[in-house]
Amino acid sequence: MDPRIVGSMAKNHGLISTESARALGLTANDVRELLRTHQWRRLRRGVYVDAQEWESADEFVGRPLLRVRAAALHLPAELALSHDSAALVHGLPVPDARISLVHVSGAARGCERGGIKYHQARFTSDSVISWQRVKILPPQRTAVDLAREHGLTAGVAACDHLMRHGVSRAELRAQLVQMHRWPGIRTAQRAVALADPGSESYLESAARLLVIELGFGVPETQFGLSDGVRAAWCDLRIGRHLFEVDGKSKYVDRPNALWNEKLRQDFLGGFKLGFSRINARDVYTDRRAAKARLTREFLDTARRFGTDTADLEPYRVPRRLRSS
Repeated sequence: MDPRIVGSMAKNHGLISTESARALGLTANDVRELLRTHQWRRLRRGVYVDAQEWESADEFVGRPLLRVRAAALHLPAELALSHDSAALVHGLPVPDARISLVHVSGAARGCERGGIKYHQARFTSDSVISWQRVKILPPQRTAVDLAREHGLTAGVAACDHLMRHGVSRAELRAQLVQMHRWPGIRTAQRAVALADPGSESYLESAARLLVIELGFGVPETQFGLSDGVRAAWCDLRIGRHLFEVDGKSKYVDRPNALWNEKLRQDFLGGFKLGFSRINARDVYTDRRAAKARLTREFLDTARRFGTDTADLEPYRVPRRLRSS
């Protein structure tokens, strides 16, 4: 392939438009041959990606972001990337980027066309960020848009992420002012109110909402205890009951993970605390059964140990907050 074409695509994350290909001397037959021989892959009408670039990209971030970049090549100047698409650029969690549409805001009317969802949602010229010569809505606005678009779990996860990285609740609330009477505004307001920087993943945010639904209160995140020799933290606590969220990554390719987890649970249990474990299946598939089990386990802890935690105060350590 012509080195000029290789260089042009390399500068644009492996992407090239039909117009750019023609400007570099490629004919329609040349493009068809590159597609036939699987050197290029068509991402959308008039935009192609180097096949190796596509294959090397992961399905949860890399490939969805390539689709966003491809759409942005022909995005009208008055529109801005928003919702899931802006979230991918900002590194915010989204429900499932593999199936996300490209989202843009500022359209004359809302519709879905060619893999792009057009939103009428307004924005001011001073409230956008420039990203690769394309307008993009800022992360605070994006988080509340995710709540309006996808519901409470997505909104809380995004707001949790931003607060964990230093964004204040006041900054998130400021985004809600212009959204009076917009669709999904009540969900967005609740997401901002429930946001907590102590949740360290999308699954932890979703599990926290599951625990709230039990009706025993809002759990404390990153609850830690120390006996002066070792310290341990747990994801969620209500009263004397701890809830630990288990993602698959906690155990995969970590030979001592199960043993270390047992030692940590034994240590925390020594303070007369009950324990529940929550996984993705509990949150997304068997929610009703999980709530029944968690309720039984919480009530058993309360029966055995009560709910007062005054005796734990001498052993408490500050909440552990880690950016991710």
